[in-house]
Amino acid sequence: MRTLVVYESMWGNTREVAETIAEALGGGATVVEAARAPESVPEDIDLLVVGGPTHAFSMSRASTRRDAEAKGARSGDAGSGIREWLAALPSSDVRVATFDTRVGSVRRLPGSAAKAAAKEVRRHALGHLVDTESFYVADMSGPLLDGELERARTWGHELAAKCGARTHE
Repeated sequence: MRTLVVYESMWGNTREVAETIAEALGGGATVVEAARAPESVPEDIDLLVVGGPTHAFSMSRASTRRDAEAKGARSGDAGSGIREWLAALPSSDVRVATFDTRVGSVRRLPGSAAKAAAKEVRRHALGHLVDTESFYVADMSGPLLDGELERARTWGHELAAKCGARTHE
């Protein structure tokens, strides 16, 4: 199974989750930052996994990325993240899973980048949604809470099983 994992990460936590998911999915997984992702999903991709941090109860925006940079996040392309990448994608019939990273102390607050991305997938016929998941960080800059990378690995294995692929143990 060929998988494309597209992520956005300001502090490195979402990148770690994306890489862990890709590793669990197996050798056919490619990981790429949203700002460098292809303009359309390549035809040979069987599963698209999209992840980003939750900012202001949704996917990040240029303004929330600039705010994060002002607070010490790595400087990047504040104008481009998963929101903009998804908005520019043409329709597709690929299977899609979405994930986000969120602050663990406010788990019960509404809003999720993963759920917002899933809504965009459905609204714009970007593929067939197969799953959505959240992973938790200690605070805005992280680190990931204990056990979250193991949960990401497990989720990657579950996605592979759901989509009929072999995984790396």
